[in-house]
Amino acid sequence: MCRNITTLRGLEPHATDDEIAAAARQYVRKVTGVQQLSDATREPFEAAVAEITAITARLLDELPERRQPPATVPPLRRPEVQARIAARGA
Repeated sequence: MCRNITTLRGLEPHATDDEIAAAARQYVRKVTGVQQLSDATREPFEAAVAEITAITARLLDELPERRQPPATVPPLRRPEVQARIAARGA
């Protein structure tokens, strides 16, 4: 798990649904300390991720545009992460 959640507001192109969901999942992991899901944690964990994803998407839609893009690139846009994802799918 990454240590920091990256800024999604102001990205060009705008943050994707996958990027928003990944940030929500990272947030829920951080605040709960749950790294691996079990039968006892799966349902509440996934429900929280879904709710936070929806809230975050709505928040990003409602906020005004940023004057400058964020200084960091979200993980899903980094070439090394894309390569790892592609390798897992192959």
